[in-house]
Amino acid sequence: MAATRSATAIWQGNLLQGSGTVSSGTSSQLRDLPVSWSARTEDPEGMTGPEELLAAAHASCFSMALSNILAKAGFTAERLEVTAEVRGDKLEPGWTVMSSHITVRGRVPGADQATFADAAEQAKDGCPISRALKGNVELTVDSTLES
Repeated sequence: MAATRSATAIWQGNLLQGSGTVSSGTSSQLRDLPVSWSARTEDPEGMTGPEELLAAAHASCFSMALSNILAKAGFTAERLEVTAEVRGDKLEPGWTVMSSHITVRGRVPGADQATFADAAEQAKDGCPISRALKGNVELTVDSTLES
């Protein structure tokens, strides 16, 4: 079963002084989020940008994958807190997403740190967003099991 999701961006003006909005189309949960070039490369000043939205997608995708991997190993996560930090930089061809670093802290009754770390590595390599980025973006994960 294939799934298609959509979003719409509206832009006005040139790259440096222009601005726009982005909205989700499938769920309508994100509405008219303000975006600008400076929000991507400088202080966001309350706006968002593609890299932040990519970080949100990666964090949520990873959390789902990790919970599934843990469940298949016989563990139920009480709580997973996942942060993805997407870093972009200006390279020769232009601004490029360089890395996505995931930090995960979890409460998983019965699991030990080694099991949790192994599951986190599997999720880093196996979640759909990671697979989309693999080969183009450096992917790393730090995992901490809380008691």
